[in-house]
Amino acid sequence: MPRLFTALEIPQDVALSLSLLRGGLPAARWIDPENYHLTLRFIGDVEARIADELVAGLDRIERSGFQLTLRGLAAFGNRKPHAVYAEVAPSPELHALQADIDRACKRLGLDSDQRKFVPHVTLARLRQAKPADVAHYLALRGGFQSRSFEVKRFGLFSAKDSVGGGPYLLEEAFDLHAPEAGRPVHEEAFAYAPNYR
Repeated sequence: MPRLFTALEIPQDVALSLSLLRGGLPAARWIDPENYHLTLRFIGDVEARIADELVAGLDRIERSGFQLTLRGLAAFGNRKPHAVYAEVAPSPELHALQADIDRACKRLGLDSDQRKFVPHVTLARLRQAKPADVAHYLALRGGFQSRSFEVKRFGLFSAKDSVGGGPYLLEEAFDLHAPEAGRPVHEEAFAYAPNYR
């Protein structure tokens, strides 16, 4: 069964600027630019019925679009760094959207994500990287900043069955709109077919 997560897509030109940061770090396995995304909520393996209910719940979220900027680089894992990522400039709108998605998941009884939400775009996964190498890489490229881009939707994505990892498939997209605009609840059944719309 596919592993599900919600995320924001990264515009193609911003992904290109992120891809220019690749290289110069031993032990790095670089993420392909087409797989860059900003995870909002990891969901995991769920039954089709729960996935259908999740789609309906996510479709009821009413938030306006907003601007987002990637600014700076960092690494997860201090003494044993395991990933390098692009940071996100502070955005109350992003955190509000993430909280709405988290509430929709909790209403369905899905397990809470135990990790604190740290908005980021993973650039590379590291295996047995030396902290000094990672610090050097970050020192040289830490001033990175993308252009600001408009977030107009978020998506429900699937990863490889049971194990995760790319390529990621967009299963369903949810437009962000002004709350007063309203819209009908999504009626179509969820399907795991690639490029499902």
